Amino acid sequence: MDIFVAYIAPVLVGIGIGILSGMLGIGGGTVMVPIFRLAFDMSAIMSTATSLFTIIPTSISGAVSHIRAKTCIVSLGVAAGIGGACTSPLGVWLATISPPWLIMAAAAIIIGYSAISMLRKALKMKPAKVPAVSDEAEAVQGQAAGAVDGKLTRKQLLIGAGIGLGAGLASGYVGVGGGFIMVPLMLSLIGISMKKASGTSLIAVMILAIPGVIEQGILGNINYTAGIMVAIGSIPGAVIGARLVRKVPERILRFIFGGFLIVAAIMLVLNETGIIA
Repeated sequence: MDIFVAYIAPVLVGIGIGILSGMLGIGGGTVMVPIFRLAFDMSAIMSTATSLFTIIPTSISGAVSHIRAKTCIVSLGVAAGIGGACTSPLGVWLATISPPWLIMAAAAIIIGYSAISMLRKALKMKPAKVPAVSDEAEAVQGQAAGAVDGKLTRKQLLIGAGIGLGAGLASGYVGVGGGFIMVPLMLSLIGISMKKASGTSLIAVMILAIPGVIEQGILGNINYTAGIMVAIGSIPGAVIGARLVRKVPERILRFIFGGFLIVAAIMLVLNETGIIA
């Protein structure tokens, strides 16, 4: 039983996290932080640090798949990633001087906000009937933004870098990838399609998380064993998720994921207040 909990269970959890990461363009931190905190009984700072560590291989795996499938805009992802890399160390520093309850409160708020945004988007979406129509509509949207061929204006790239700045701060502080911030902003401010935003976000995540992970590693806050076990599952999971983008109804996935995140946020709050142990 101990072997299952220590090794097999984390791998299985990682597969699920990887699939969601590859499909939605998130690093998976919104799922991993509650799991490391509640299931693995890690401290607040170790939960966020280990999550950030696991995010890198997960996002690399998904990003590579998206690049091969041409469901991303590399230049935009790099711009957002560089912006985030500048602020993620600041987020880590803020986490080291913050009380544990504040870190988890911030994580709960971010996770809850992410859940509400996903559910709101899902409610507005119409059930997919004919994939071809959806693909054509996204192609038109991307063309209007000048992003079908991956070529963006300098202004759009600067906006992308600005988006990355905010995502990097959140990434370093609460151990998330920042995709839940970048994807909706890329949709609204830059105008690319959801499918391309997901892949582009993963490129940014794999870049912006690196400085924060290095800093957390130097501080000794990472549980490498748990992180590696989850990554063993999340790496192939992210590949699967990236391939399923065009096949699985996004609306249904958002409902399931949004519901899970709400439960996770509530559990974090209850745990930190001592209502549950």
